[in-house]
Amino acid sequence: MFEGLSVAMVTPFREGQVDWEGVDRVLDHLLDGGVDGVVPSGTTGEGATLTESEREQLFQRCVKRTRGRAFVLAGTGSNDTRKAVETTRMAAECGVDGALVVTPFYNKPSQAGLVAHFEEIAERTSLPICLYNVPGRTSVKLEVPAIRTLSKHPRIVAIKEACGSLDMVSEIVRDTDLTVLSGDDPLTLPMLAVGGKGVISVTGNVVPAAVQQMIQAFNSGNMAEARRLHLATLALTHALFVETNPCPAKFALSHLGLIENELRLPLVPVSDASAATIKAELARVAVDLHPLGVGSAQ
Repeated sequence: MFEGLSVAMVTPFREGQVDWEGVDRVLDHLLDGGVDGVVPSGTTGEGATLTESEREQLFQRCVKRTRGRAFVLAGTGSNDTRKAVETTRMAAECGVDGALVVTPFYNKPSQAGLVAHFEEIAERTSLPICLYNVPGRTSVKLEVPAIRTLSKHPRIVAIKEACGSLDMVSEIVRDTDLTVLSGDDPLTLPMLAVGGKGVISVTGNVVPAAVQQMIQAFNSGNMAEARRLHLATLALTHALFVETNPCPAKFALSHLGLIENELRLPLVPVSDASAATIKAELARVAVDLHPLGVGSAQ
């Protein structure tokens, strides 16, 4: 479940409010790029600064706009287990297909606490759950023994793995039946090679067709083409992390005319130097990916 390319989509803002027309443009752009799924209200979607009402409207909008063309994996995590349960229940009522639940940030629970957190959410909600392991953001890491335990729960079906370790990915693939998804765009192809099944991508916000075709090339055994697309998008991916995600991705999408370059504090737009780097990579990748183009399925 949740295999292939799903995109950790940005949340467009305009004058401090969610830009709902911008949300529709981003969703259409991703669907035109052939994505398998969209992931609203995650890290890239600035979920931490969305109100519950905004989250609910965002989930509903994504479900309505995708109309079965892509699954919707809603970001419902919190460092308060009760809040995560409530948000996951709300997401289920909106008709999403699953919940992406990040490890609790700031609290720094033990491994036993992490297991109890995810099991409580799985027990008290109905959605399939994708664990999200990203210690660089949360300061806590789900270790493999805890992941093994959690994988036994019937509603915990996948993991977005963003620890940066192929050894860890290999152990999870070996020891569990979870769908393992890359949470680090530069590692997507190597993770596929050791048994990963896809990616929840930031780069896919900008070049969804290229990321999708890389995965499809790998799955069809065309390693030369998969490698070419991986290498062609690598510098763009690095540019999209030249400052804190999602600031570069929002600049890139604004440069493409899809959204305003607006974030919610404490995030701010990228510097002029970073903007120049991102624009240069957008121009380069448009040539390297021809005839795919930047942000195009054509």
